[in-house]
Amino acid sequence: MKAIASTTTEVRGASVALPQWRRHEPIRSRASAAMPPPAPRPVGDLGVLLDSHGRTIRDLRLSLTDRCNFRCTYCMEPDVAFAPAGELLGASELVRLGRVAASLGIRKIRLTGGEPTLHPELLAIAAGLRDETCCEIALITNGSRGDRASVAAWRGAGIARVTVSLDSLREERFARLARARTPLAEVLACIRHAIEAGLGPVKVNAVLLRGENDDEAVAFADLARRLDVEVRFIEWMPLDSGHAWRQDRWVPAAETRAAIEAVHPLRPTEGDDPSATARTYRFADGAPGRVGFIAPISQPFCGACSRLRITADGKVRPCLFSTTEWDLRPLLRQGADDASLRRFLVDAAWSKQAGHGIESPRFEQPVRPMSAIGG
Repeated sequence: MKAIASTTTEVRGASVALPQWRRHEPIRSRASAAMPPPAPRPVGDLGVLLDSHGRTIRDLRLSLTDRCNFRCTYCMEPDVAFAPAGELLGASELVRLGRVAASLGIRKIRLTGGEPTLHPELLAIAAGLRDETCCEIALITNGSRGDRASVAAWRGAGIARVTVSLDSLREERFARLARARTPLAEVLACIRHAIEAGLGPVKVNAVLLRGENDDEAVAFADLARRLDVEVRFIEWMPLDSGHAWRQDRWVPAAETRAAIEAVHPLRPTEGDDPSATARTYRFADGAPGRVGFIAPISQPFCGACSRLRITADGKVRPCLFSTTEWDLRPLLRQGADDASLRRFLVDAAWSKQAGHGIESPRFEQPVRPMSAIGG
């Protein structure tokens, strides 16, 4: 999928750039089984993860599985094929990579998928990372397997924070968007259980699509106020398995914020981490909760990015939109020592691109969808 033009539209008085994509032949993956190009020797001797643009990598997205029990319309087609189980990293391999990454300055590890709660050894992985690193361990889930006992077990295994993905607060619409059998009430219960278990600040991620659920911005803000959680609105990105991103369904963050402020005036949160994906706001009337806006298309935040991703099958992706990824699995399974793994991660991080390039006419959508990359 290539960006072939950029137009602008008026969003409540503001001019917002709108990338446009067209369908084309599937892009051939440039994933390489070879070692990444070596970083300069002084970089390798620093013992941290740096890229060639001066950014320090402190956050690791560690995908446990590409499997998911939802088929969200903006993410995964119903007939998507998953990787064979033998190609996915085992629990001990995932923990080892987390430990090695932590030795290079990683301070936060987010367990992602697919749906990470489908992994039969989720608790063992979380506990291993807790015991072998000093990292904050977080989990992102669709909330379908978050009953009270499970959430308590997550906490007991060392998971400190939970983010729940939820795209509608209306039962029929939720079922249609998620293509799921899980009742909406169970996802909402997962959020409440996470709050009760102290897995906070609990965050709720919502992707708004024009004509589908973009009329729920205020309802989600009300949820933030009622439960004292952070609701984050994520602009729909071209990372769907069907390569069907459409300009006319994309909702810019500025439009969502304006809709909320028409009912609930907002004020910026002080002290947001410059490398954080969301710009957050509190309610001007002092109500609890807050809202955040993750706007990778209309307001890219690549310049302060501190993230590195490892997919469930052992590929290192320096950027969410990387079209080149580096295969770490052979090293793991050929008996490489930790020093070799550290060097691999240092070199892979150094190759991180300056930005996603969505605004460029040469933009290419990654072959892998978000479910296979890890959010």
